[in-house]
Amino acid sequence: MPMVTLNGDGAFDSETTRLLGLAFEAAWNKVETSVAFTNPAEAASLRELLARRLVELARRGERDHDRLVAGILAEGLTSDGIGTGLATHGE
Repeated sequence: MPMVTLNGDGAFDSETTRLLGLAFEAAWNKVETSVAFTNPAEAASLRELLARRLVELARRGERDHDRLVAGILAEGLTSDGIGTGLATHGE
């Protein structure tokens, strides 16, 4: 497993932060093409869940863009926590 790149205060370094932002946006673009949200609160809730999953993967040391994207979509999270297989839709 790769070494986790955190600053002394427990934050990710700037390069890791950039990578995580790119992975999050790529994953969110896939979600938007796969899910029709009925209200903004659903979208906000799902964005938060995906972000939490992304940080979890990064804290474990994952840095590969494609694996980060696949990893946060693999659980197929929705705002109510039910899986939908987001990783397989829209690809």
